[in-house]
Amino acid sequence: MHIEPKPIESYPWYARMLFKKQKKKLGMVLLPGLFWARMPLLHILFTFFWKYFDRKSSELDPVLRSLVQVRVAQINWCKFCIDFNSVLLMERCDASDKIDQLSDWSKSELFSDLERAALEYTETLSSTEVEVDPALMARLKKHLGDDQIVELTALISFQNMSAKFNAALAIPSQGMCKIPPKN
Repeated sequence: MHIEPKPIESYPWYARMLFKKQKKKLGMVLLPGLFWARMPLLHILFTFFWKYFDRKSSELDPVLRSLVQVRVAQINWCKFCIDFNSVLLMERCDASDKIDQLSDWSKSELFSDLERAALEYTETLSSTEVEVDPALMARLKKHLGDDQIVELTALISFQNMSAKFNAALAIPSQGMCKIPPKN
């Protein structure tokens, strides 16, 4: 890491409460939170954004959301995000084969038409110069409504921000995802 986290007791009370909850649930405090909490208001906003995108009432399938988040993490070289989002993907489905082939998804037969369109959209939005091809938007609209496309766009943008933040600070993987070996 380029910057060391501050001691936990130096963070605001609400952040310490969140850290305690993480430690109880996950067995560890998530490193990115230690950096976001240096800016208390941004930490609160980041947490609310994350909770919103991870809500059960989302119109986007949880597996699709996780695939997109892992792909954004790969594109941005965010080791923490790959680890964390792969855990979520594995909890949502047995996707070890998809995780193995995600970086080369366009050559894999494992991905549905919707997943392929969403992953292409993810790569388009994650590039430096964003211009969405109308044909790509038409493919997305075959599977998703306008509100779902807006949410997908927001999720990809949010994950890009998070992954770039973590990658720039060299926040490492925390070893959460133990993908089972292939037979």
